[in-house]
Amino acid sequence: MFRSSARVLCLLVSSTALALAQTPAPLPATPPPLQAPTLTLEECIARALQKNFDLQINAFDTTIAREALEVAEATFEPVFNASVQRFSAKNHPLAGGSRTDFTDARVGVSQFIATGALVSLSASVDRDASTNRTAFAFNPVYNSDVALTVTQPLLRGAGLAANRANIERNRLGVEIARLNFKSSVLQVIRDTEAAYYNLVFARENLAVRRHSLRLAERLYEENNTRRLTGVATDLDVLTAEVGIETARNGVLIAEQGVRNREDELLALIGQFEFDTDLGTVGLTAFDQPSPSFELSYKLARENQPDYLATLESIKQLELDVTTAKNAALPSLDVGGSVGLNGIDRTYGRAIGDVGNTDARSWQLDVTLSVPWGLHADRARHRAAIANLRRQESRLRAIEQDLLVQVRSAVRAVETNRESVAINAKATELATRQYELELARFKAGLSTSRQVLQIQDDLETTRVNELLARVNLRIAIANLHQLEASSLQHFNITLAD
Repeated sequence: MFRSSARVLCLLVSSTALALAQTPAPLPATPPPLQAPTLTLEECIARALQKNFDLQINAFDTTIAREALEVAEATFEPVFNASVQRFSAKNHPLAGGSRTDFTDARVGVSQFIATGALVSLSASVDRDASTNRTAFAFNPVYNSDVALTVTQPLLRGAGLAANRANIERNRLGVEIARLNFKSSVLQVIRDTEAAYYNLVFARENLAVRRHSLRLAERLYEENNTRRLTGVATDLDVLTAEVGIETARNGVLIAEQGVRNREDELLALIGQFEFDTDLGTVGLTAFDQPSPSFELSYKLARENQPDYLATLESIKQLELDVTTAKNAALPSLDVGGSVGLNGIDRTYGRAIGDVGNTDARSWQLDVTLSVPWGLHADRARHRAAIANLRRQESRLRAIEQDLLVQVRSAVRAVETNRESVAINAKATELATRQYELELARFKAGLSTSRQVLQIQDDLETTRVNELLARVNLRIAIANLHQLEASSLQHFNITLAD
């Protein structure tokens, strides 16, 4: 009996030794590291700033705002005008048969000034060869004059504030467009960072899945060899085969994720360049200190483009209130003009006669216009005030949202930093458990199902650790976007 048992034990030991001898050395539990990155995050951001469609579209808003400012400033540019008129008519013989022959040429320049006044300087020369003219001893008669006219509003439309409001409003519009463009740049930088890190995760996840597939294939080979020696059963082999197919499905899904993440990154940094080989990517060493809420919130209040753009829009609405208040006044305009005249037998002598005689003129007028009740203008003024108050309330809401977002972003960085450390420990533990379970399996003390379960746990912990590292960097990118410090972080300077 004892000899029979000894033979069985020797047979089991020899079979196990044969299986182990036919099985290659196990693969390392940790996936091989990626090669040195050939596409850095800084290169991706540089390409995005050059080729991103959103930035190219938003850049036109700044250009349009600058052109609108130039249009507003052109209001106070002088306007040159000139005209020539020729009139000739001959009366019926029953009406005396007289003939009217008149030619007039005028040239002048006019300009609005910041007080609201319209200043015009004009000169004219005309020729009158009418046959019914009897006031002069000669015919034709040449007449010339020079006139200066000024019309100044005293109520509606008067003052620097009312007349320069449109220019100042458009100047603020340029600043708002610039801030909106800066906001777009920060958003593109953040999106590029997230897309880059997500691609790193997708590729690392694919490496983990492929490593798991190799382990599953190795386990199948061992079970198949053990079945040949009578140590393992068909069920053990079938279990290993299912493990291979499950791992292969994980690889297929991970490959799809890699292609999707590559397309997302290429859509941000290129234009229809989806066949471009991105090369290898990777996470750089992380050595940033823990964020300070007080400092981050201070930076956000001082630099966040959306917050600053709202402040500028409030200034615009304050100008609208000023303009509407002025427009609710009655119109009271004072005008005056002075002129010099000259008359003689020729054009040259008529022009030379201007100012040499007492032929001069002047005019002074006052015009008052009051819409009945001023209801429309006063309603516009009240509406302008309501718009201003609404925007001020919106600013307070933005301040609170910014406070909440910064608090959340700082907590996200701190939480993900701790999560990285925790998941690193979990990966270390899962690795040791897998190595121990594999050794137990090789000694015949465990089953394929148990090994696959521990292998799945190891795969999950590795993915969780990688995800925690990626989430930490995305959380920092979100905080930098709120602080508007991404530009300094990547040494980016925006043109004014």
